[in-house]
Amino acid sequence: MTTPDSTVPSSDGAGNPAATWPQTLVGAGVLLTGLALAFGAIGISSEAGYGGVGPNFLPWLVSVVLVLCGGWILWEARTGGFRELDAPSGADHAYWPGFIWVSAGLLLNAALITTLGFILSCTLCYVLAVQGLRRASGQAGVNAPRTWATDFIAGALISAPVFWMFTKFLAISLPGLTSTGWL
Repeated sequence: MTTPDSTVPSSDGAGNPAATWPQTLVGAGVLLTGLALAFGAIGISSEAGYGGVGPNFLPWLVSVVLVLCGGWILWEARTGGFRELDAPSGADHAYWPGFIWVSAGLLLNAALITTLGFILSCTLCYVLAVQGLRRASGQAGVNAPRTWATDFIAGALISAPVFWMFTKFLAISLPGLTSTGWL
């Protein structure tokens, strides 16, 4: 009976020193982010409010979780790499037109939110992002009017309740199309 040689890298890159450096950098980045957040949380008041916890509770919780996760990722990377890492899937190269569609959606949302209002600008963002993702996956019929209409309706059905939740229930002001507060 033979045992696998631990010096031979597996097909997923675990155990390969060249493959573990990106994993190490990700772990170090997560760990440093957690430490930076903890450093920032030091300056937040810990005076407890009506809920029994102070305003620094959540930053400390997140920073502790990030430090723990960053340490775990570093340990995994430095002791042989991610052992259950799946082989990469998808295309060999990035699909830049899809990236452009998604980027256009985000940039137009930011540029038009005060003009069109939250609901329509977020709907436009959704439509353009979904078009980019559809094209990247090679779906047929991406230029069909029905596909565009379906994406528009889905985007509106997502963004309208979000707008109403923030403006009506949480009393947070978001740019609207009309002064009624419903659009």
